[in-house]
Amino acid sequence: MPNCLYCNENIHGRTDKKFCSPYCKSAYHYQQNKSKEGTLFSVIDHQLKTNRRLLKAYNKAGKATVRKQTLLAEGFNPKYFTHYWKAQNGNLYLFCYEYGFMELKEVNTIKYVLILWQAYMDDK
Repeated sequence: MPNCLYCNENIHGRTDKKFCSPYCKSAYHYQQNKSKEGTLFSVIDHQLKTNRRLLKAYNKAGKATVRKQTLLAEGFNPKYFTHYWKAQNGNLYLFCYEYGFMELKEVNTIKYVLILWQAYMDDK
């Protein structure tokens, strides 16, 4: 019996299988791609993690407002997000994992409203 390339467990099923589960297959390829510098995967992964870290740092209470320029100056890039949620009032929040943001234009400033993913958002 062959062994899984990720966890080294015995593999059951087809003789040409390389992984014992979808989790092991995904984890193996994640580790392989993570080690390659400059690949599209690593660039996107790094930016998403940077965005999440910044959103978390500025959103201590679950909801906050911060100037767009403040986040951009620290390396935040609003073009990279994992998913979105549209509120009943039509506002569109972009999320980096569990931390979301929405652009809000005031008189002479552009701000981001920062929120944390809530259970009621799963209902859609």
